[in-house]
Amino acid sequence: MAISFSALAQVKSDTIPKGEVSTTSHTVKIDGKIIAYKAMAGTMLMRNSEDQPIALHGFTAYIKDGTTDAKTRPITFVFNGGPGSSSIWLHMGVVGPRRAVVNDPGFTPAAPYTLEENGSSLIDVTDIVMMDPIGTGLSRAVGKSKNKDFWGVDQDIKAISQFIKQFVTENDRWNSPKYLLGESYGTFRNAGVVNYLQDNVGMSMNGVIMVSAVFDLRTLVFAQGDDISYVMNLPTYAATAWYHNKVPNKPASLEAFLNEARAFAKTEYTQALMEGDGLTGAAREKALDRLAYFTGLSKTYLDKANLRVVEPEFTEELLRAERKTVGRLDSRYTGINQDPLTQYSQFDPQSTSISPGYTTLFMDYYYNTLKVNKANTYHVSAYSRQGFDWDWKHAKNGGGFPTPPNTGVDLAEAMSRNPNLKVLILNGLYDLATPFYGVEYSIDHMELEKEIKANFIMKYYEAGHMMYTHRPSLEQFKRETADFILKTSRR
Repeated sequence: MAISFSALAQVKSDTIPKGEVSTTSHTVKIDGKIIAYKAMAGTMLMRNSEDQPIALHGFTAYIKDGTTDAKTRPITFVFNGGPGSSSIWLHMGVVGPRRAVVNDPGFTPAAPYTLEENGSSLIDVTDIVMMDPIGTGLSRAVGKSKNKDFWGVDQDIKAISQFIKQFVTENDRWNSPKYLLGESYGTFRNAGVVNYLQDNVGMSMNGVIMVSAVFDLRTLVFAQGDDISYVMNLPTYAATAWYHNKVPNKPASLEAFLNEARAFAKTEYTQALMEGDGLTGAAREKALDRLAYFTGLSKTYLDKANLRVVEPEFTEELLRAERKTVGRLDSRYTGINQDPLTQYSQFDPQSTSISPGYTTLFMDYYYNTLKVNKANTYHVSAYSRQGFDWDWKHAKNGGGFPTPPNTGVDLAEAMSRNPNLKVLILNGLYDLATPFYGVEYSIDHMELEKEIKANFIMKYYEAGHMMYTHRPSLEQFKRETADFILKTSRR
């Protein structure tokens, strides 16, 4: 019996899974007002430009009830970083209507954990779409696509942009004020996505919110023979030493101390590193004295390190005598150092303290409150997925020698071509994962016109990478992001 081509096509089409979304209704109290909203949690079948299915893209959307005119209601697309992280951290930490309660900056005991109503959620000022990039959450490739097709700087920028375009289309939000909100690698992604959407989709953002930002990965990687990462980390080393009372004659003002550290980093310290082996005698002694003052590390240690201490060495050395390790994501946190002889820190106390609570509460909330089908496995990260290997090439950086990618060039292009675009950057002073001085340096080297550079709004928090674990910073986060959205969504 012959099978027709149309029948074969139907069989093939039937093998493509359909998107599945659970819709539930809820309320949350914010500033004394009850906000009613619907939650949509699940997957959308994402298509390429030829309308061929390429992925099931996971998301959780919170849509406020009662909006009759889309152009009056902002919508914000939110993601974390990694690359390879799902959105549970921003989701359960600050943006969503429910929040994980953790001890800050101490260790959070095991279950039962506490999930509270989040009075600092953004749902009162904007609809929210929490996005899980391919390989995380419920997101996965379908059809002829493979997960690895989405795992790279440019591949990820394109996929995130495709999802946003399709979601906006399917939910009639083209004329709504639109925002991107990303954390960590999500800010690196933001810089590429905002430019891609402008150039390839015809969609301009009203604003971009960067949480713990990095644009130029060269500022982070401590590449051999390149001293820039040491300079960029110095002010955060200083903040950490100040917090843990390791600065001699500790200044009363952290702000003044960090301004002094910035000045040292870009002048005396940079000059000392540039000298290389030529730094000897009295000049070397002076540099060691000053570096010891700002970092809280001994001159002997700094001399052995040749004035160059990478982040996992610093987090291991600062409190070594107390048998403690300092946090990377948030250097206010400390943990037990089981091996005081080791050169590098073996774990991040902040991550080990809060991750089980966030994961446990999210899974319970996702499946039991948002009613997502329990047959669908949610992946907190893509790191354990088969074949996960990130492609770090970025077309905007040219085709020359391999170099750490920099999406600052994308952001500069987007801002220059859309002079109304505003960018809010939220920096944790105790963040050793994406040090605040690195993004300050990147902005100063984007070669922007003065009026365009003025579109950056910089805010600082006395907390770390996930500043919202610190309740005063959580409240500050809400005030500053809500104010930003309200001001930039009005004409």
